[in-house]
Amino acid sequence: MSTKDDETESPFELQSASPFTVEERDAVYRAIFTRRDVRGEFLPDVVPDDVLKRILTAAHHAPSVGFMQPWNFLVIRDKAVKDRIGDIFAEANEEAAAMFPSERQKHYRSLKLEGIRTAPLNICVTCDRQRGGPVVLGTTHMSDMDLFSTVCAVQNLWLAARAEGIGVGWVSILKEDEVKAVLNIPQNIRIVAYLCVGKVEGLFSEPELQVRGWQNRMDLDSLVYEDRWGASSCAKSDDQAE
Repeated sequence: MSTKDDETESPFELQSASPFTVEERDAVYRAIFTRRDVRGEFLPDVVPDDVLKRILTAAHHAPSVGFMQPWNFLVIRDKAVKDRIGDIFAEANEEAAAMFPSERQKHYRSLKLEGIRTAPLNICVTCDRQRGGPVVLGTTHMSDMDLFSTVCAVQNLWLAARAEGIGVGWVSILKEDEVKAVLNIPQNIRIVAYLCVGKVEGLFSEPELQVRGWQNRMDLDSLVYEDRWGASSCAKSDDQAE
């Protein structure tokens, strides 16, 4: 049995884990459910520096395995730089269109898939895979956790931007090596996300690709298993719960 003298006080202070108020909780879910991938609705308005700082701070507070914080954020305002990235997209986009079946190529080419030139800001989010050293806590058996952590930073940025009334579009139809050359990014650094950022005219009530008939949201219940792969969960989604 330990005595009072044997006990050492923890040097760590814990904060409350109580639920948010209803209003706070609803605000979080509103940001999640109304977030959209913005492509063609950007306004030319400048994003205020204090808003940008809050968004980047939210991204920097994302979870990272081993607390390695592998991300960097390259903010791009220069029109000439954006034009060069836009050219890289245009070439890659044509290549991508040819990969789809002929009946889908026309539909694909009708979609607006980026706002590189029209967004007042572009942000390139990168991952430094060497930042934590040769052995990083939590990545010893799942080596891509640094990349996954950087994706968490992107999601934090996106949700914070939604709360600030700022639109974000993720451009993935790019040739990484060519973008690195334009932005002078070292070869050992991975580009995880190229984002178009700015104020917008408005947001689609549903994801744009769903509105434009490219794809529908999958049913949640078909994606949830219990205890083993393929075993249906006994839990029901809110839409189907009685």
